[in-house]
Amino acid sequence: MLKILKNLSAYKWLVAVIFGLVFLQSMSELYLPTLMADIIDHGVVVGDIPYIWKIGGLMLGVSALSAIASVSVSYFSSKTAMGLGRDIRRKVFTHVESFSQQDFDKIGTASLITRTTNDITQIQQVVIMILRMVLSAPIMFIGGLIMALSKDVKLSLVIVAAMPVLVALIFFVFRKGMPLFKAVQKRIDRLNLVLRENLTGIRVVRAFNREEEEQKRLREANENLRVVSINVNRVMAFLMPVMMLIMNLTVVGIIWFGGIRIDNGSMQIGDLMAYIQYVMLIMSSLVMASVMFIMIPRAAVSANRINEVLEMQPTFLDEGTDKADKEPGSLEFEHVSFGYPGAEELALEDINFKTKAGEVTAIIGGTGAGKTTLVNLIPRFYEATSGTIRINGVDIRKSSQEEIRSKIGFVPQKSLLFSGTIAENIRYGKPDATSNEIEYAAEVAQAKDFVERMPDGFDSVISQGGSNLSGGQKQRLSIARALVRKPDIYVFDDSFSALDYKTDARLRAALHEETEEATVVIVAQRVSSVMDADRIIVLDHGKMAGIGTHEELLETNAVYQEIVESQLSEEDIA
Repeated sequence: MLKILKNLSAYKWLVAVIFGLVFLQSMSELYLPTLMADIIDHGVVVGDIPYIWKIGGLMLGVSALSAIASVSVSYFSSKTAMGLGRDIRRKVFTHVESFSQQDFDKIGTASLITRTTNDITQIQQVVIMILRMVLSAPIMFIGGLIMALSKDVKLSLVIVAAMPVLVALIFFVFRKGMPLFKAVQKRIDRLNLVLRENLTGIRVVRAFNREEEEQKRLREANENLRVVSINVNRVMAFLMPVMMLIMNLTVVGIIWFGGIRIDNGSMQIGDLMAYIQYVMLIMSSLVMASVMFIMIPRAAVSANRINEVLEMQPTFLDEGTDKADKEPGSLEFEHVSFGYPGAEELALEDINFKTKAGEVTAIIGGTGAGKTTLVNLIPRFYEATSGTIRINGVDIRKSSQEEIRSKIGFVPQKSLLFSGTIAENIRYGKPDATSNEIEYAAEVAQAKDFVERMPDGFDSVISQGGSNLSGGQKQRLSIARALVRKPDIYVFDDSFSALDYKTDARLRAALHEETEEATVVIVAQRVSSVMDADRIIVLDHGKMAGIGTHEELLETNAVYQEIVESQLSEEDIA
């Protein structure tokens, strides 16, 4: 928690103003009971009306000062807490952007969303309370105790008797609440995960009539959160009534023994009333402290979860600053192997090939052969376990990730579009792309025709995730986004699967002309999409089962022959 609160240093002057206003408010509230005692003892009892008006006016002035200070404290503390939350979210987001895919897999997307939203909100709430109460509570407690003792020392024995009970109660709540708050945040993570899976996979859920099962899964996650939340609220609900009971019993005791002392002439009525007010201030400060003890453990859990993200070192960092321009358009895998964390077997083993500008390298193989894993190593989404990958003649570990990725036009297996216009999505590949460049990229990607048929053309709005486009349309826009970049290396990860054969053929012909000075890597399921490649790499269970042209592999490679025979007729093969 302290590590997170160190971020308040950016608001140190605002915090200083808040503490000054809190001090002013506390002093005003501590002064009011004394003024009330003066009115009763020297005004009401003796019937001095002018004195009553005089002190009453002073009380109004002090009360107004206290109210202004209170409102100002609320405003500035809220402003500080919101600013802190903004800064932490920005810091978390910036740090997460440096994560590799392995790091994302480790924490989980749902948990990262919870930590960036719910956990930071918890911290904001507790910071507001800390700024308003961390100085106010001790001032009210110590000041109220001093003022009460100044009125009557013997009567303070009642407070001494009540204090240990309140302290024990606060400690009990703190001890019971901490593990429950941890459980609440974990259950929120789980609920977010289930909701996210259902919302993103709603088509699959409906296609397989799994609505009831998914509703059951959501009910279970919701119920688990409800049970823990109720347990937390029970602890909190138990605290306040017991504290109020102790406070009221203390006041009864003070009135009882105070009445006796008034009868004996040892105390005045005004002093007793002021004493009761000071006791209420003392008790209120303890209530504030108890609320802080309830909220701080929960915020501490959230702070630990955020620190866990901020302190998590990316799996790999930039190790050099070499410019990837020694051999423009070249890509080389030198005895590269890769295994996912915790996996018993390597996903890729001893991958070895080199391609240069103007060449097309195709990767083909069965499901689970490691095709997507291989191309994910090129932009360094994952770090190779062993071996060397060179882009433009430079080891990708000796150059910055930004430098390496600036040389690549990557089209992922799952087409991902962002909410916004079509032009904005294509321009994502090159922020300063002109309208002519955008249109040309769309034309090469065979997307211009359907874009121009849309109501607003390139200014047509794409829904979240591209839900208002077909799979083929999304693929073509993803390809246009890569083309507008004009990179040295194009990586197409099964990017033509949703296209019909006619569009596929036109697109490959257009790409051939457009990418004559670049290296092209194509992952494909269709043999027809890779037949014209300069080299075809056949993967089988993570290993290279063969490499060569279509004709060479067709004659010598059994794995490739099996793939071809499963897709093409004897006439096509011939």
